[in-house]
Amino acid sequence: MTSTVACQVMWNRLISVVEEQAQALVRTAFSTSVREAGDLSAGVYDADGRMLAQAVTGTPGHVNAMADAVAHFIRRIGRDTMAEGDVYVTNDPWEGTGHLHDITMVTPSFHGGHLVGFFACTAHVVDIGGRGFGADANSVYEEGLYLPIMRFADRGRVDETLLKIVRGNVREPDQLVGDMYALASCNEIGHRRLTAMMEEFGLDDLTGIATFILDNSRRATLERIAALPRTSATGEMTVDGFDTPITLKVRLTIEADRILSDFAGTSGLDPKGINCPLVYAKAYACYALKCAIAPEIPNNAASLAPFEIAAPVDCIVNATHPAPVALRHIVGHFVPDTVYDALDKILPGVVPAEGAGCLCNFQLSLRPRSGAQDGATRSEVLIFNSGGAGARPDFDGLNATAFPSGVMTMPIEATEHAGPVMIWRKELRPDSGGAGRHRGGLGQIMEVGARDGYEFDFSAMFDRVDHPARGRRGGASGAPTTIARDDGSVMRGKGRQFVGSGRRVMLALPGGAGYGAPGERDTDLVRRDLARGYISAEVAARDYGLTPEEIEAVQVEVRQGKTP
Repeated sequence: MTSTVACQVMWNRLISVVEEQAQALVRTAFSTSVREAGDLSAGVYDADGRMLAQAVTGTPGHVNAMADAVAHFIRRIGRDTMAEGDVYVTNDPWEGTGHLHDITMVTPSFHGGHLVGFFACTAHVVDIGGRGFGADANSVYEEGLYLPIMRFADRGRVDETLLKIVRGNVREPDQLVGDMYALASCNEIGHRRLTAMMEEFGLDDLTGIATFILDNSRRATLERIAALPRTSATGEMTVDGFDTPITLKVRLTIEADRILSDFAGTSGLDPKGINCPLVYAKAYACYALKCAIAPEIPNNAASLAPFEIAAPVDCIVNATHPAPVALRHIVGHFVPDTVYDALDKILPGVVPAEGAGCLCNFQLSLRPRSGAQDGATRSEVLIFNSGGAGARPDFDGLNATAFPSGVMTMPIEATEHAGPVMIWRKELRPDSGGAGRHRGGLGQIMEVGARDGYEFDFSAMFDRVDHPARGRRGGASGAPTTIARDDGSVMRGKGRQFVGSGRRVMLALPGGAGYGAPGERDTDLVRRDLARGYISAEVAARDYGLTPEEIEAVQVEVRQGKTP
């Protein structure tokens, strides 16, 4: 019988295996969304398709949705038909991770001629055809190329017909096919490391270690839930939507051995592509609860199981086929703050104030303007950015940090290398964090254009224009999103919009909300924020009560180079 110490060592080894799997994907991917922003996931599963370990690198939406996906692959492919060298693929929004722009690869892992488990990974790709990445479609059929669960490679032989179909239907064929090979390769890295571990520990299969991982994770999670009050509470929030606002509602019920999140009362489907399949809403609801209740328990099938999610069919967090779902992340990223609105009523002093929520993404479809120089080509550039995170019960919110997605803001250099894009300005946005005992995180200011000779369509994917982040426990709201051309004409927060040659888009990304009453903030922290330019003198006086003399003293210190 394997000792507990050996099992714990193997558990840690599995986590390192999938982290190496994820890093291999980062190193080999073609898309900047993967290489620079980390919009990916990687995991290892037992022979029954239960997730045993996930990589630290990656997003909760991918990881937790992918946790359910492997069972679909087993059912669709058929366990009896699987062979060494096989690799399977899909971008099915309902059996993958929520929209067509995510490619999921699953590789069966054989040891000693027997199927012992699976490796899976997901990456967001810049283009999948159709209308392009944006909210403008009226059904999923318009949103791009659909790949049902199928073989990418059959016993080591890649399906060249599949690759020809992919190349013939997307705007960036080399990039997409390169990403598909990168996904397959990273699973192979995971398989090799798993094989080495099994040989080192003399394992014929993963049954023993899987039982150890899942039993311990389940017990630890249930202990945390059992210590909570047996009660229920409701939460809700309203966000911009496409043309009309959307309301998310949840009833959170804590029982002895589970927590149920029921989204009854949530708005129905939107005509445009911001609808969210349940698998993705579930991923973020589970993530929110796990962060608040059991953050240090490793993420796997057993630690996720006690968090149960329900939602009416064809509400906006349970969109069914053929609803348009390209920007499902916009609604999905607001699920945690909705859950926290309820949880704060049960466990005060635990969850943060609302933040920017959804990623502040946009995609540029660039093309040479009429009469441009020879050699200019079309290009698709996807840019990931973040607003401010909400203040926490004991700390300020993080500036320009993506919560709940966890992806990174893309560097200017990488963005400008990907296509004829010019980022003229990118800096923190003063006064955007909501006032409070703990201040909300700052958003960003950006000016975006194209190189000489190019014009572009700008696919906006923003929210918080009309519904900024709300403060908690007396904290103030964060600043809203604003978007306009450099001539002052206001642009929409969502949808494809034309920007002519030589013009720029002016963006002010939203701030996180404050936590606690502003009057309770430490005066030294207010002075620090003023000195660093996080807040203006006006805000220091109006919201925090600094006197003109105190403000002048800080400004003198700044002029003397004494900025804290």
